[in-house]
Amino acid sequence: MELLAAGLGGLILLTQPILRRISVQEVREALTNGEIIEDYPYAGHPIDPAATRMFTTERDQTRQTNLLTALIAAAVLAAAAYFGGRASLRWLELALAAIVVPVLLKRPVLGLLALVLASLLLPMEFGTGTEVRLNPASLLVPALLALWLLDGVRRRAIRLAASRATQPLLLFLAAGLLSLLIGNATWDPMVPRRDSFLLVQLAQWAIFAFSAGAFWLAASWVRDETWLRRLTAVFLLVGGGFAILRVAPEVHGLAERVTTAAFIRAPFWVLLSGLAWGQLLFNRQLTREWRAFLLSVSAAVVLYAFVQQREGASNWVGLVATLGLLLWLRLPRLRWPVAAIIVILAVLGLLFPSVYSFAGGDVEWNLSGGSRLVLIERVVQVTLRNPITGLGPAAYRPYANMQPLAYLGAFWLDPQINSHNNYVDLFAHVGLLGLGLFVWFACEVARLGQQLRGRYTKGFAAGYVNGMLAVGAGSLVIMALADWILPFVYNIGFEGFQASVLVWLFMGGLMALENFRGQEAGDKGQESHGDASRSGGRSQKAERESV
Repeated sequence: MELLAAGLGGLILLTQPILRRISVQEVREALTNGEIIEDYPYAGHPIDPAATRMFTTERDQTRQTNLLTALIAAAVLAAAAYFGGRASLRWLELALAAIVVPVLLKRPVLGLLALVLASLLLPMEFGTGTEVRLNPASLLVPALLALWLLDGVRRRAIRLAASRATQPLLLFLAAGLLSLLIGNATWDPMVPRRDSFLLVQLAQWAIFAFSAGAFWLAASWVRDETWLRRLTAVFLLVGGGFAILRVAPEVHGLAERVTTAAFIRAPFWVLLSGLAWGQLLFNRQLTREWRAFLLSVSAAVVLYAFVQQREGASNWVGLVATLGLLLWLRLPRLRWPVAAIIVILAVLGLLFPSVYSFAGGDVEWNLSGGSRLVLIERVVQVTLRNPITGLGPAAYRPYANMQPLAYLGAFWLDPQINSHNNYVDLFAHVGLLGLGLFVWFACEVARLGQQLRGRYTKGFAAGYVNGMLAVGAGSLVIMALADWILPFVYNIGFEGFQASVLVWLFMGGLMALENFRGQEAGDKGQESHGDASRSGGRSQKAERESV
């Protein structure tokens, strides 16, 4: 009853403005008819209806707005009274969706910010009835893709951002579906598989599709440099801030509890270092505060990769590849002297033994390195059954488990095979066809980054382009050490997807930068229509060149 009384009181307060406008309604009708109102300030002077048209229109709009407000308030109060005694997580999800979807339809780029935060700060998992477990990031990507389709239908224009990188990525996804069909049609009846295995295969293909989707969403929704800066700033502040906390012994445990598994995955550290070092080396307009923060982030990255997690070679190998390319791009005069020094050290037999010892030497090789070669040999062996289109997404696990596995005196009767190599995984999933298409896509992204380096030579954009080129190089390197960038659903899986999807998302920022020039040209074509447009274009250009 108290809730009902409060609701009725709220409705009365909300409808008071409408009640007060009843007299205004009468005055407006009299004015429209040219009548004389005794109590009106202009009494004795007939009013021309044409002269009151603006007044009438504003009054109509005001009344409509107040009526709509009252109806919404009444609906909310009625829903609260009805669902208050039937509270459940599903109703909460529906209520949040009713709030969030209209906001994202109006400003869809906010969904990308939500994806960054969900990938970093929502350590939750959801069961699927199979060995695959999902998380908020893996659920948010398809939701955003559905929103993109809905927005395209509303605008009557469903199209991907124009780029040469789009075609090989689309063909790669098509190759995955083709491999799925051929693999199931030619499945060896002697190889057992579970009834739910098709769902596992679809989940593996979904990792491919969601990764590509994040790439295209960034390219489609980031339409100016301002939002690209905001997206990057959110990642650097949240990711970099918690990276600092995670290496601090006093607060390490607290930081672990509120962050996701992305922070223990190599792609996250490659992306964080690439974006941070790109700005430090190429953006001369950085403020002192940002420079000090990014230097602190860099110290945390080095401490984590080279000291605390030294045994995880993917971390420091990825950082070396990322920083190496950044220095190659930033210091062209030192390229060949440094290359000569590296060659001399290698010839003298000093380089590789030092790296081998730093990586853990014979102990680490026996535990991890040699065993990976045995696993890779097994995966390649079973994939040769159909090397062109592969065995199908995730299909090499049942085939590879058919025979026992021996290594250094150990013998596994029921091995759970993972190749721990993204390139070998792709060969098994989608064959030489899909692997070739992925390499084509990587080459197109590299070509795009090189073109953008000539277009953006200063400020934030220069740091972003060079940083993401280095992130791309580091990502291609760590793919040889594990399934980091396109995770195997049985190994790194959707848990690791929380880190890899961020690489794909920010890689899509390169394609967004590619399309900024066309948008700027369109803006300049509209500047001739008025001084307001000209000033808006100048302010936008100045803002893009700022930090």
